This record gives sequence, C-alpha cells and structure tokens, in this order.
Amino acid sequence: METFETYEAIVEFGILKERQANRFYLAMAQRVADEGISRLFEELAAEELEHKARLELELMKAGRVVDTSPDTEEINDSDYIISDSPQLDMDLRDVLELAVAKEDAAFRLYIDMAAKAKDEESREAILAMAQEEVRHKMRFETERDKLLGRK
Repeated sequence: METFETYEAIVEFGILKERQANRFYLAMAQRVADEGISRLFEELAAEELEHKARLELELMKAGRVVDTSPDTEEINDSDYIISDSPQLDMDLRDVLELAVAKEDAAFRLYIDMAAKAKDEESREAILAMAQEEVRHKMRFETERDKLLGRK
C-alpha cells in the first residue's frame, strides 16, 4: 500500500480508483447479454462518477485546479475482464455477487488508506468514502438475499 504524504495525494488516489470502478462497470455493461443486468452496471458506473465528483470537490476545496471534463478515452474492457467471449453468461445472482465483492474491495482499500493517512482531516475524508462503499455493499447484499429468498 502506498504511503500518502498529503491530503491531496489521498484524494487523487481515490479519484483514480473511482474512475477505474466506473470503467469496470461500463465494461461489464457492454459485455452482459441481459438488458436489465446491463442497466444495473450502468447505474453502478454512474454512482462511481458521483463519488469521483465528490472527491474532485475535495481537491477544489484544498485550492487545487481539477480537470472535470468528461472522460473521452475509449473503454478497453480487456483491462477489466478476462474472457474471449464478447458476452458474459451472468445471471442476476452472479452480478450481485460481483458487485458485493467489488464494493467490499473498495471498502477495504479505503480503510487501508485511512490507516496510512498523515493527518486527521485526510483520515476522516477517507473513512467517509469507506462508509459509502459499505453502504453500497449492504445494498447489494440485501438485493442478493431477496433474490435467494433469505430475510
């Protein structure tokens, strides 16, 4: 895990991770055959852009100029998905399991980042992002449990 010397470095790293999550979900949306599942991934991608925007605002508050222009780079989904198939055979349960795992990984990353933060302001900002990711994870777990008939 990288050591962050400044609050801005932590926020910039968070922006990178949110951008990567957005691109992953967009790549998945392009690959799944089911339109409903594809829309779910597009919704997740949009949420990750909202997180990125919040982090960019944090940089602006710190006096940094932030490039907020839309990402126009083409998605190379081979960076995110290992498969020769143009489409993935995933049902809703698979999608929800993937989303749970992805959000759990993001939560753990932010917790690790917070532990390495150099000041209280940085730690609090990163812990707030960790809380957001755990809320997403819980949402997907709830949806998965409903699908499986659990309470």
